[in-house]
Amino acid sequence: MRLIASLLALLAAGGSAAAQSWTEYSYPDDAFRVSFPAAPKMETTTYQAADGHAVPARVYWVAQDNGVFKMTIADLTDAGLAESAVIDHAIETLAQGGEIKVNIAARVSRVFGRQLSIQGTDGSRSTVALFDYNGRLYQIEGKSLPAGNATADAIRFQQSLIFTDNGTNAAPGERGPRGEQRGEQRGERRRDRAGGQRGAPAKTPATTAPESETAPVPDASGH
Repeated sequence: MRLIASLLALLAAGGSAAAQSWTEYSYPDDAFRVSFPAAPKMETTTYQAADGHAVPARVYWVAQDNGVFKMTIADLTDAGLAESAVIDHAIETLAQGGEIKVNIAARVSRVFGRQLSIQGTDGSRSTVALFDYNGRLYQIEGKSLPAGNATADAIRFQQSLIFTDNGTNAAPGERGPRGEQRGEQRGERRRDRAGGQRGAPAKTPATTAPESETAPVPDASGH
């Protein structure tokens, strides 16, 4: 009995430590915050837009043995592309690495986009959300690697995204590129702006669940 009790205590402690490793990071310049399972790295790169031009981009990412968690922000301010072109191109690019199992409407507060579940050709499973907002493409991807089982963490990462400027990418009553109803709804709560330095952990964690209509998607393998 003592051995069983000790094992249960160790398991509980391990689970608690894993839960505490997730930290919310705030990026005020890009108007979002998101939770990572470890301190993210940041790199500047380029992103090929739908018109073929390379645009500046930033990637915030964490790579672990069982998963990769990546947030990409591509600057499309001067691209002059329609939202449908931006999102469709991002979906086509992601599809090159696997098969899209789920493609549904997504919403974070008053920002609308698409949510995907992808089965990779290498056996990986990804949950992704895409938003064309304020002249930027926001692409958040949690990937469970073939050798690991990080599906739950991938979903947690993708759903942790919060936009912090209280804005919207649709006028009231407007419909999105797939026909979904968009725009502010009566009684919809507003979010506070995030403070702190760029890339610093948010000083005060959210006390309410993210106001999001991105839904937990099934395992990309269909289970």
